[in-house]
Amino acid sequence: MGDYSKALEFYEKSHKIKEKVLPPNHPDLATSYSNIGQVYNNMGDYSKALEFCEKALKIDEKVLPLNHPYLATSYNNIGQMYYNMDDYSKALEFYEKSHQIYEKVLPSNRPYLATSYNTIGQVYNNMGDYSKAIEFYEKSLKIREKALSSNHPDLAGSHLSFAACYERMGDYAAALKALHSTFQIQQQVFQEGNPAFTSTYSWLGRVYRSLKDYSKALDNFEKCLAIVQKTLSERHPNRAITYSNIGDVHRLMGSYDRALSFHQKALNIQENVQYNPLECATTYTNLGETYREMKDYSTALTYFQKGLEIRQKKLPKNHPDLAIIFHNMAKLYLATQQCSMAMENVQQAVDIAQKKLPSNHPHLLNYRQTFKEVQKNM
Repeated sequence: MGDYSKALEFYEKSHKIKEKVLPPNHPDLATSYSNIGQVYNNMGDYSKALEFCEKALKIDEKVLPLNHPYLATSYNNIGQMYYNMDDYSKALEFYEKSHQIYEKVLPSNRPYLATSYNTIGQVYNNMGDYSKAIEFYEKSLKIREKALSSNHPDLAGSHLSFAACYERMGDYAAALKALHSTFQIQQQVFQEGNPAFTSTYSWLGRVYRSLKDYSKALDNFEKCLAIVQKTLSERHPNRAITYSNIGDVHRLMGSYDRALSFHQKALNIQENVQYNPLECATTYTNLGETYREMKDYSTALTYFQKGLEIRQKKLPKNHPDLAIIFHNMAKLYLATQQCSMAMENVQQAVDIAQKKLPSNHPHLLNYRQTFKEVQKNM
């Protein structure tokens, strides 16, 4: 694991010296603030990271020309913090400011521009605008294929971005193909156990879970966890979401006690750290499904409502992740013979999915099937 506390100690010592000998708006102070911010980012303390990145930006805006690349980097860093905190509208605002500068000052084939396209694509992906995400991913990949070697890690990053988008679009074959391309590159350039593999294993786990191949899903999530446990602090948000993913596979395999155990591990981090509310909402939703399948409907409903409250605050009103909770609640109300409530919720799920998902998406087909079941029982 990176010794971030030690890195922070030395960065802060360096910063104190610079504060004494440099004027308050010196560019080196901005760099110092940015370095400290990145350490907090790596520690998963995103609000603290944002605080220091904003200090860096305040200096950069005063001393740098409007189109200076360092100013673009400052905007990008703040966008990254908002992205990590699930504030996608703010992330997009700062990523676009950064991108506008890069477009003006960089040649059209520079890798920095490709990275900028990719980060904007990731925001659209998380906002549920998958066609827009694909558009930006394709722009990024076009540059990277021309400018980089065939085994460059950034190309692996592009394939991974496509995989994440295809998984959410329900195109699991395309997602697996992209993930295999990612993995092939990473195997060439990284040693086994490198943190670069964590996202790859995590998305492989998600795809195999969607394909109902639970043994492969669990295997990949556990590989992800093994790396996370070695490289991240015990309370890092990425550790929590891995626990939740593992818990969800145990639910699908019928191992409810194990599912609850892993979800509680996730919540022990998420409810105390509170930097990734949408990931906490995912754990609440997974817990709701576990209790629903255990026929503890009152507890299930409590968790569904917690997850729904967060997602309604943080996501666009037609986001596919809202449809997931509406559908889960519909199944709960159907099981408790509250058919009018079941119909209300499943109708919302279908309406969102018809607007945002491909017509053959497994989720949409599932929602329509539940709709028919509710109709039969009314």
